[in-house]
Amino acid sequence: MADEKFDEDVAASGDTRSRKDRPTGSAHFGDIDFNEEATEEIGDATWGEVFRTCCVHTPQEWGLVFVGIVGVLFCLYFFLVGLDLLGSSAKVLGGCTAGALFG
Repeated sequence: MADEKFDEDVAASGDTRSRKDRPTGSAHFGDIDFNEEATEEIGDATWGEVFRTCCVHTPQEWGLVFVGIVGVLFCLYFFLVGLDLLGSSAKVLGGCTAGALFG
C-alpha cells in the first residue's frame, strides 16, 4: 500500500525513479529497480543529468558544503603556519650548532 502511494507521488511530481523512464536509459542510485539491472542494459548519463545530481542542492546542503570548505581552508592555513614555525625553529636551533661545528 505504501509503495503504491509512493509511486503515485513520484508520478504526480514528474520525477523519474527508474532507468526505463529516462530517455537515455541511465541508472541512478536510489532508483526503484537499481538492484535488478544488468550492466549491459544501463545507458550512459548525459551531462545534464550529472549536473543535476552533483550541483543542484537545497540551501541547507549548500550551507554544509560552505562549512566544509571553510573547515578545509582553516586546517590548511594552520598546517602551513605550523610548517613555517617548524622551519623557523629548525633554522634557529641549527644555526648555533652549525656555527659551533665550523668554528
